[in-house]
Amino acid sequence: MENKEVHLVKRVSKELGLTYKELGDEIGYSESNLRRSVSTNQLSLQLKKALELYLENAKLKQKEKESKELKDILKALISN
Repeated sequence: MENKEVHLVKRVSKELGLTYKELGDEIGYSESNLRRSVSTNQLSLQLKKALELYLENAKLKQKEKESKELKDILKALISN
């Protein structure tokens, strides 16, 4: 059985819990462009880079949030 890679648009959308419209709004593409990319299984270099950078940015923001939460917990523990 062939292990087919999930289209990058689908993967990013699912991973971040965004609709194609929401994702398109965030990266400057229309929902129809994203849907066409998935249905034709084609991905321009610009779209690929935009998706990769947006996903990386979202992950970094999540790590920053988690670090801040941990810092706040540690501060609270130390001050008590």
